[in-house]
Amino acid sequence: MTKPAPLDEFRRVLAGASRSIARDREVDIAFAAEPGPAGGKTVRVPSPGPSLEPTLVAEARGAADAAALRVRYHDASIHRTSVPADPEAAEVFEALEVARVEALGARAMDGVRSNLDMLAEARVRSDAILRARTAEEVPLATAVGLLARQRLTGAEPPAPAREGLKLVSDWIEEKAGAELDALALTIDDQQAYATLSRRLLEDLELESAAEPADEEFEEGGEEGEGEEPGSDEGEDSEEAGSSSDGEMEMRQEEREGEQETQSGEEEAEGEETSAGEEGSDSAQPRAGRRNWADEPATEYKAFTTKFDEMVEAEELCDSDELGRLRAYLDQQMGQIQGVVTRLANRLQRRLMAQQARSWEFDQEEGLLDAARLARVIVSPGHSLSYKVEKETDFKDTIVSLLIDNSGSMRGRPISIAAMCADILARTLERCGVASEILGFTTRAWKGGQSREQWLSDGRPALPGRLNDLRHIVYKRADEPYRHSRRNLGLMMREGLLKENIDGEALLWAHRRLLARPEERRILMVISDGAPVDDSTASANGGTYLERHLRQVIGWIEERSNVELAAIGIGHDVTRYYSRAVTIMDAEQLGGALIEQLAALFEKN
Repeated sequence: MTKPAPLDEFRRVLAGASRSIARDREVDIAFAAEPGPAGGKTVRVPSPGPSLEPTLVAEARGAADAAALRVRYHDASIHRTSVPADPEAAEVFEALEVARVEALGARAMDGVRSNLDMLAEARVRSDAILRARTAEEVPLATAVGLLARQRLTGAEPPAPAREGLKLVSDWIEEKAGAELDALALTIDDQQAYATLSRRLLEDLELESAAEPADEEFEEGGEEGEGEEPGSDEGEDSEEAGSSSDGEMEMRQEEREGEQETQSGEEEAEGEETSAGEEGSDSAQPRAGRRNWADEPATEYKAFTTKFDEMVEAEELCDSDELGRLRAYLDQQMGQIQGVVTRLANRLQRRLMAQQARSWEFDQEEGLLDAARLARVIVSPGHSLSYKVEKETDFKDTIVSLLIDNSGSMRGRPISIAAMCADILARTLERCGVASEILGFTTRAWKGGQSREQWLSDGRPALPGRLNDLRHIVYKRADEPYRHSRRNLGLMMREGLLKENIDGEALLWAHRRLLARPEERRILMVISDGAPVDDSTASANGGTYLERHLRQVIGWIEERSNVELAAIGIGHDVTRYYSRAVTIMDAEQLGGALIEQLAALFEKN
């Protein structure tokens, strides 16, 4: 009998531990490149990799423990009726609920506590609190969540987040210290805890928290809340040691569902309400906060997200096939490599020149200037014989390349896009600039399982997006080029390229950039036209996807610090993007890509 792979065995044990903690036999764990929406009770969690590196395993256990505790102690109906409509207040409210659920497990089981500590470290690693330099830049939800966790479990905030937390902790304590202290008294009663959380939000001047999302709170349905972790936790705690990361997933799914509900309620209330909220907000000291939502408020929606996937390139075909596809790409590269390489070298020289250190001479103090040694010997008392190194203006930068993997890119366009991405990744790595290469398409033509579910549900009107997204990571930002080189060959695979839903892909790439620590973030989009999905267009109107794309682009260009640029192949994308160029021949892509990047780097 074949022995199961270590990763499969780890997933099996992890799922068993999660079921034990959740007290639900239907809970299951599925590994993915990143957390994503759960399908039923199957929670998609980041894989610790085939080598089962100890730190990643510990983080995975913590995330699975958190998911199981969410299943056991969280009542979604109470949460929905209590959550405020204001997006920032809703984020803080969610952070408080996460702290409550996880504290119940941490207080009962030492193994779970240890795993959740590792999860807390992992969460802040990509949080904006690490990059905050002023109080306005600190995400309020993160700060309040860490302080609530400290009150409920006694656990100190993760070390990397402490500097950012210091910027706002005094203000939070002054405004809401009493409510934070009282949270522990209601930890077993979700309804009472929610009421106290709303009061805390009012103290923090999140005014929309003063009006509940629904007029009446639903009572009951708290069967998991009042249970004290009992004697049978001993068994749980043993399995909890191997428990993993489901809650990360369930938290994300819950938040997405709540945001959809909130946007629907806000639209129903009309623009007068929203104008009133903005007016009241502007009078508050926090009006300058940059904690805006991670996507624009639009009427766009997905009928269901449970069939979407975000995958690493190597997960879509076996190693041998990936090797053959890469070899084919290498053959193709011979035709344009010389031209694009010369352009890439030009970009490299420009970047290196910007990064090169420079000196200010004839200074009163600093490093002794070797060119002035003769003067120093002849006249030791002569001043202005020193030099000082000037600080470079070149910011720590990341470039994300988002490539349209739709069927209309088949043939020469996708080959050249893959070649340019390959050469660009090498060039930027030599220059010390991080790069990420992403692709977007759908899992099926003309609607997949999403459309089938819509049909089985009786074809409700205006269902929203009716296809299953496939977002592909060819190269992660922290991954060396040599590790991801073979992945780019996947673009050559027959059957990969289907339809394109640009708006959601753009938001996905944008969210990934916002999680990065670099000071400067650049997003380059390569596409051959407007978004196309026949299934969605036929059910919602032909302009549904295009309208959403325009809203997303406008929102990023106006509100985000991510610099957005686009290259259109054969179609005019300048009608969508303010910083864009259109090429009529795919052969021109290399030159256009390099020139666009060079212009962006030289802008600063």
